[in-house]
Amino acid sequence: MAPESPFRSGRTVRDTVTQFVLPLVVRIERAAPPARTDALETAARAVLRMLSDERSLGDGAWAQAVRDWEDARIRKVVRRARGAEWRRAEALPGITVTGKSAEVRVFPPVPLDGWPKDLARLQVSGTDLDDPEPPADADGTAPVLWLNPGVEMSAGKAMAQAGHGAQLAWWQLPDEERTAWREAGFPLSVRTADPAHWDELTSSGVPVVRDAGFTEIAPGSCTVVADHPALHRRR
Repeated sequence: MAPESPFRSGRTVRDTVTQFVLPLVVRIERAAPPARTDALETAARAVLRMLSDERSLGDGAWAQAVRDWEDARIRKVVRRARGAEWRRAEALPGITVTGKSAEVRVFPPVPLDGWPKDLARLQVSGTDLDDPEPPADADGTAPVLWLNPGVEMSAGKAMAQAGHGAQLAWWQLPDEERTAWREAGFPLSVRTADPAHWDELTSSGVPVVRDAGFTEIAPGSCTVVADHPALHRRR
């Protein structure tokens, strides 16, 4: 029997255990906010960096928290910081990932009601970002996280969903493909699919994120398809 989905709407066995959340903080300075697509891609890479970090594996310092989080619902929450808020966030244990214009810091999972105070005080709202120019076409030889063209999300919500998609791809990859992706620096793109292409993607057999509906969108909404070339080769 397939394991219960960590994203499926409706109550599952994952709801019976202590709930954890993976905190991500995006740096948004007033004078120089990051581009939206770059923020989404940087957040996805941050999740992959957390999953593959030696501190998250085996007997690592973060490993038990990661296991507890993965046994429950896979929740990710993106908050924003600037100035002194960002400096305080950087002082906490975590990993900062830098994109072309974006900086995202990911932290080991914490209980849903147990955020460190310097993160708990940060705002979730206000993460609306724009792309100064339309993103270039995605590189078809590298993983692409395709967003549902029919679902509107704030940048913060979309960052979390991109992270979900990257995580589903990571889980389904064999060890050798995980190693290759990590050693390459986790190349990936996040793009909004053409409506016709979206229908093909959701029936292609690659991982699909179906959101549990805790925030912004309806439960069960398909938000992201994780289109990793290695997953097509395994089919």
